[in-house]
Amino acid sequence: MLGWLDEAGAIFACEACDTPRMVTKKISEVVFNKPVRPGQIIKIYGDVLSVGNRSIVVRLEARRHSVYNGSQRTVLTTDMTFVRIDGDGEAIPISEKVKEKYKDVEANRHNG
Repeated sequence: MLGWLDEAGAIFACEACDTPRMVTKKISEVVFNKPVRPGQIIKIYGDVLSVGNRSIVVRLEARRHSVYNGSQRTVLTTDMTFVRIDGDGEAIPISEKVKEKYKDVEANRHNG
């Protein structure tokens, strides 16, 4: 499950930051609220919490999906930090275009 979260989070961060290179810096506390069994369908959703100079913080929510009735149960929620890197693995800035796109996200989170 942690591997799935890391992969889904990195893909989400790459998409949000318009770059193919992001690496995991931090995974906040992970509490498994519901069991996950082999063969169950897990859906992972993401939201951008904040964008810094070289990093992005995303919230991931994993949900167990029932094919029988379409219901979803949250299995876990965690915040993850990813850093944009260049081809040598060095941290590089996130584009101003991306920062502009998400500038209201953090403001809304603090005011909401």
